[in-house]
Amino acid sequence: MRYPVLICGFLVAGAAVAQTAAGKASAAATKAPAAASWVQPKTPWGDPDLQGTWTSDDCIGTPLNRPANLGDRLYYTEQELAQRQSNLERQLQNDLVETVAPNQRVGTGPPGHWGERARRPCKQTSLVIDPPNGRTPDLLPEAKLRPVPEGAGNNNPKADSWEDFSYYIRCISRGVPGSIFPVIYGNGQQIVQGKGFVTIMQEMVHEARVIPMDGRPHARPNIRSYMGDPRGHWEGNTLVVETTNFLGNRNGLVGNGGGTPFSDAMKFTERFTRVGPNEMRYEITIDDPKTYASTFKVGFPLTQEPGYQNFEYACHEGNYAMFDSLSGARAQEKKAAAKAAGAK
Repeated sequence: MRYPVLICGFLVAGAAVAQTAAGKASAAATKAPAAASWVQPKTPWGDPDLQGTWTSDDCIGTPLNRPANLGDRLYYTEQELAQRQSNLERQLQNDLVETVAPNQRVGTGPPGHWGERARRPCKQTSLVIDPPNGRTPDLLPEAKLRPVPEGAGNNNPKADSWEDFSYYIRCISRGVPGSIFPVIYGNGQQIVQGKGFVTIMQEMVHEARVIPMDGRPHARPNIRSYMGDPRGHWEGNTLVVETTNFLGNRNGLVGNGGGTPFSDAMKFTERFTRVGPNEMRYEITIDDPKTYASTFKVGFPLTQEPGYQNFEYACHEGNYAMFDSLSGARAQEKKAAAKAAGAK
């Protein structure tokens, strides 16, 4: 995020503000080569330098799965991008309005301008880039039977127990994809490098992924975690991270780790390729033979923006939603029990 501001939603946590709109449509989501004058910088010990704070904000609102009517078309046309740029500029003007229109209905959420915005339109029609139709493969029958925990945005959640809620709502973890896929705010990814290690610090829920680069094997299969066990290596200037050893039935693919949970057989292969001074290409291959019918790939641009940095995400401290949902459900049960007793 660019500036710290308290934001209230289903989780009272995080920080976000209106983002400055940029002018022309970006080539961030393409694989076009960077300017001929740009050379990949190196660390003092000779590795490609990917350090800095990167954000996926420009693809906020880009659907995971491509609308069927767009077929195999990965990119919008120039005309469509121009219209999207016009929409962003109009949204910026709306965000600058500090008072509501007369007779407008009062809502319970924060004002719209507290949310983060794309600075330029994402060229992609979907986050899924392979298969060509831009859609996730079918779920396997056994995966469809897994319970999907309650996520954000549900105003009437099942609240028999804290275990009914997603690991994101419980301020535990969003998982690997959920921590980097673009959502409404908190898309900061700070990369720090040292000899033999790369660390990625993610703003929302404060995941910190420490990635060994020295060729050591993965941990034993009985050692598992929410974010798995990553191992990295370089392929030219591309950082490749293979992650295994996940706890099964925790987080899924949808925003913030929601949706059908992955299994304990999940393997992610991520590729971080810096293609310009302020632009990086991110791709992740998802291989879960117990959940999806085949492997598939998601990809989108990460950019560096002036003044953008990670801020504190006080998730547990501000998470009144958990307490309120559970205590409210107990109050409803008590009221129903009293009514039932009085009717006897």
